Amino acid sequence: MRFMMLMIPQGYESAEPGTLPSADRIATMMEYNRALQEAGVLRALDGLHPPSMGARVSFRGGASRVVDGPFPEAKEVLGGYWVIEVGSREEAIAWARRCPGADNETIEVRQIMGMEDFPEDVQQAVGPV
Repeated sequence: MRFMMLMIPQGYESAEPGTLPSADRIATMMEYNRALQEAGVLRALDGLHPPSMGARVSFRGGASRVVDGPFPEAKEVLGGYWVIEVGSREEAIAWARRCPGADNETIEVRQIMGMEDFPEDVQQAVGPV
């Protein structure tokens, strides 16, 4: 089962362009990332620049609209993510609990959809993947 662990750092929604974690913070997080890798569960990971450097594309009435960051209405934003492959939701949560998160950080754990999660008619419509 694949899970995405989403890092939600409080305050990152208003971070200035180019804001980066400290070297100490990166070193601490890299220890955790190495543990995931050594356990053979890590599939992908990345940190994300602050929303002030991003853009949102919305769709209404068949047209797209682009809004550059920052996004004043945002209350929670992603600071990064991990994709892990483990045997259960409980195991994914256990890995999230091991993360050396700071007081202002939350990790949301979400299972990634696989084709097997969809009904047979959808799987047939998609065909071989």
